[in-house]
Amino acid sequence: MQSVTATAAIRPRDYVALRGPDARDYLQRMVSNDVEQAPCQALLLTPKGRVIAPLVVVQRGEEDYLLLTEEGLGDAVRSTLLRSRFAAKCEIELEEHTSLIVFGAGEGIPNSEYGTPAAEVLDVTPPAELTADEELERLRIEAGTPRWGREIDDRVLPAEAGLTETHVSFTKGCYPGQEPIARLHYRGKANRGLRVLSVEGSPEPETEVLHGDKVVGRITSSVPGRALAYVRTDVPPDAVLTLA
Repeated sequence: MQSVTATAAIRPRDYVALRGPDARDYLQRMVSNDVEQAPCQALLLTPKGRVIAPLVVVQRGEEDYLLLTEEGLGDAVRSTLLRSRFAAKCEIELEEHTSLIVFGAGEGIPNSEYGTPAAEVLDVTPPAELTADEELERLRIEAGTPRWGREIDDRVLPAEAGLTETHVSFTKGCYPGQEPIARLHYRGKANRGLRVLSVEGSPEPETEVLHGDKVVGRITSSVPGRALAYVRTDVPPDAVLTLA
């Protein structure tokens, strides 16, 4: 293994490989972003536009792609892709790797989750000292990056989490969930959005957010002094909010 000396952090992941002559075309038909732009972020969606899994799509060869997803979602990604494969000539298998976020690094898979230049590299030996989990969580929250199981679940539309700006192509061909995603983008707007709040203490997830006496949102993640919350879009950005 290669050694890394820059400030770094372990990034828990599951990994799914697609290999074969139809791997590119099949993946293009299944995910929300244009795989021709790999490495890129993308979503695997239900037909109703709900998130099955967030992905990072990496091309390793002409007929070889690796999907990086959240820890615990590898089986869901693989089974979803297998169910829709039909006659597509590609193998879909779980793989085992390790991911390291290297801050300030130029080589590797670009990573913007923490609001600072970073790259994700696979299967390297981590340095002896790693960035603490608490500091990583603060960086993520202050960057407004949604996390699976907190800001992203089956209650949330991609537009509400800000994912259509980073994980969706509106010029590529069809994929599951495209119609509701495009309809909201072109004809409507999300009723709520993800915001970074300055808070007292560290409120628990699902704590209600109030504007006056009206419930306008909920906390999803927090560290002392900062929180992520879904808040109605009609609430002014500079509003003073209270927690239930």
